[in-house]
Amino acid sequence: MARMTDLPHVTWLKAFEAAARLNSFSAAAEELGLTPAAISQQIRLLEKHLNTQLFKRLARGVALTDTGQAYAQPIRKSFDDMQRATTGLFSRKRKRVVHLRATISCAALVIAPQLARFQAEHPDIFVQLSTTVWASRFDEQALDIDIRYGSGDWQEIQILHLGHESAVPVCSPAYAAALGGSPSIADLARADVVQIIGSETDWGRLADLHGLTLQVTTDWLKADSSLLALQTVAAGHGVTMVLESFARQYIEQGLVLAPTAYTLPKRRSHYMVINDRAGQRDEVKAVSNWIASLYQTLT
Repeated sequence: MARMTDLPHVTWLKAFEAAARLNSFSAAAEELGLTPAAISQQIRLLEKHLNTQLFKRLARGVALTDTGQAYAQPIRKSFDDMQRATTGLFSRKRKRVVHLRATISCAALVIAPQLARFQAEHPDIFVQLSTTVWASRFDEQALDIDIRYGSGDWQEIQILHLGHESAVPVCSPAYAAALGGSPSIADLARADVVQIIGSETDWGRLADLHGLTLQVTTDWLKADSSLLALQTVAAGHGVTMVLESFARQYIEQGLVLAPTAYTLPKRRSHYMVINDRAGQRDEVKAVSNWIASLYQTLT
């Protein structure tokens, strides 16, 4: 024999909650996909378990007793709480997931600041973003989209050029002031340069392009990403030459400035590479179209 402290069977409680909310055994049966007789039987079992009448059986329909009314409220709240917990913790698994990888600077400075807007427009798509410094292939089969920096000469079939880009010398306002307030390009070249690995020829190419004679000092520091270089100079010391698309956020926030009008068109640029096995999925197309439109505003 059940003790009063034993919890009733959940199917009895579900039948009771639906019947109490709808004030009808028949309506509860329709909602739960059962027969009215099954609902009536489950509620009788619940009443027997609790040794309490929960419904008044009327000539037409049913009505809650005072005890039934008092019991219905916490039971309904319990089911609501379980629904919210289940939705909050596990609804993400029902979303369509797109695995997106990008260079660390592109991910942090271009994609991440705009990702909330995309997810607001596509609440059914969950973007899982990861980063790398350099990538030349899909070394993880789970990846759907890869944003790479280079010349576009990779083996994949679906490769989209995201636009030509230019680099610009930047430094912090405080460092510009230390160089005289309005430093020339020659002043910047002679300053403490934070060099980005892979872009060591940029100052020489800038000089050749614009017919300048620049005396570039030995690198003050080397960084393996534009993000690290920007963070370094934004802290107040040094000059770096970085992609305008990366520097834009820092410039808009007043963390760095471009003291001169000189820019350097880059030979390499960003490409979106779509994994051949994933390109036909609607969610992958949505993310790739969004990235392409994002870069149209940047380049």
